[in-house]
Amino acid sequence: MGIIDEVKCKLVFHGIGRMLLSAILAFVGIEVSASDSLALYNRVFLDAVIERQKGNDAEAFDLFRRCTQLNPKASEAYYYLAQYYLKLRDKDKAMACFENAARLEPGNTTFTETLAEMYVSSTRYKEAIEAFETIFAADPSSSYALDMLFRLYQMEGDYDKAINALERLEVVEDKSEQITLAKTEIFTKKGDKEAAIAEMKRLADYYPNDLNYKGMYGDILLQNDDDAGALRIYNEILAEEPDNNRAQLSLRSYFRKMGDTAKADSMTMRVLLNKNTTADARDYLMRQLIAEQGGEEGDSLKVLACFNAIQQSECRTADMGLLQVAYMNMIKMPEDSIVRVLESILAFAPDNASASLQLIGKAWDKDDMDRVLQLTAQSSQYNPEEMAFYYFEGMALYKKDDNDGALEAFKKGVSVINDKSNPDIVSDFYSVMGDLYFQKQMRKEAYAAYDSCLQWKGDNYGCLNNYAYYLSEQDEQLEKAEQMSFKTVKQEPKNATYLDTYAWVLFKLGRYAEAKVYIEQALQNDTDSTSHVLFEHAGDICIMAGFTDKAVEYWSMALQLDPKNKAIQRKLKHKKYFRQ
Repeated sequence: MGIIDEVKCKLVFHGIGRMLLSAILAFVGIEVSASDSLALYNRVFLDAVIERQKGNDAEAFDLFRRCTQLNPKASEAYYYLAQYYLKLRDKDKAMACFENAARLEPGNTTFTETLAEMYVSSTRYKEAIEAFETIFAADPSSSYALDMLFRLYQMEGDYDKAINALERLEVVEDKSEQITLAKTEIFTKKGDKEAAIAEMKRLADYYPNDLNYKGMYGDILLQNDDDAGALRIYNEILAEEPDNNRAQLSLRSYFRKMGDTAKADSMTMRVLLNKNTTADARDYLMRQLIAEQGGEEGDSLKVLACFNAIQQSECRTADMGLLQVAYMNMIKMPEDSIVRVLESILAFAPDNASASLQLIGKAWDKDDMDRVLQLTAQSSQYNPEEMAFYYFEGMALYKKDDNDGALEAFKKGVSVINDKSNPDIVSDFYSVMGDLYFQKQMRKEAYAAYDSCLQWKGDNYGCLNNYAYYLSEQDEQLEKAEQMSFKTVKQEPKNATYLDTYAWVLFKLGRYAEAKVYIEQALQNDTDSTSHVLFEHAGDICIMAGFTDKAVEYWSMALQLDPKNKAIQRKLKHKKYFRQ
């Protein structure tokens, strides 16, 4: 063995310096044989694949590039390299690599399909068509290639070749509704009505026992003004199957086209009360009827008659009842009539949360807290995971001054919180719980509830305001209170309550001049206050800021609103702020 052969064997055997082998051999004047070059390519390609699997993209990219240098006819190296160029957003180089891979190995469907898809994404439709035709020529059973050809020929405006692609697809997949509809649409675009009708007839004849296809044939006759032919088809279907709701719907369209309102309305009712009509079809027809009647300006009596007929039949559903409620709200019908429909929904679907919540909302608007509590108790049994019922229960009890009961209701609500819960609702739960705990002088629990509230929704401004105010009242964590309160006035700079809280926090921090600016803004934005607190705060702030006359004025106004308030009386008597 010569020294060059020995060096070559060691380099290959130990796996070091593989990339330098050709350079070393060239340096000493030895040419690399084809078999040696292929062996080196194979080793480098294997290394590239390993680095790719490890996720070492930079190393894999360099190795694949080296592969294309070692073997310019290696299709697989170009294919992998193209994917890295795509990651680098170099679409031109990626395209060139994909083209090389497909050219070098035209029988590889993966390479050709990838190239074809690249052409499509680059809107190079002619090249894409050529590529997909190549794929189909190699695999005449490729439905994917034919479907893409159909779409591409359409985009190119070549309707004849688009139809040809669909005809080839029919050979592969057999005649189907989808293909027939696509061909019919193309014929219609070409203005060839006769071909469109003939195509639909062929589908109906091909499946003579499928009345749905026969109905589709009747529909295209109606669309193309062969009204007599369409009527004949519909009657044939209904003679064979009287409750065929598709034919009934088509016949309704026929009567509407003929202007025969009475027969169209009769057919409408037949379809709606037909047990064979699906819930979706019934819903669609009712929405169509509403649209035909011009929405809220139309013939509401006709629409309501249909709704009522459905509700009194075996075809009634909760969803149809809710659609009726939505329509009644749209045309502004009396609340009592809407409530009756909602109650009828609950009569046969007591677990319908939407109907329950709407009824609760209407009872709430009437301030009927007893009714709210009745509904929430019933509804939460059927929907124990629905937090909204506990919220209304808690708020109703709170309005009835049952704070302990309200707190228990909110506790039940937070017990069903999960990762899918609405953050806004959860946040409000904790916010109200914080208020209730504070009223019970349970400060530790109140602060924990407020913190939970803000974890779910950091911009719950009501919570931020109350939390800040209660902290300031206790002279606790005033810097934190100031930060929270400032968020509220930044969000709502004209909210008198938020301005008052911020002024009061600044007052507790000893920043009296700033506090005076904000308390005056609060007074400017509070046009109908009946509480003494705002004016008392204004007096306290002004006296500490050195404005005695203003302080006396505000305290006097506060005393008018609360004549028996001894703390205000004392401040007025001594013209001095006393810490409470």
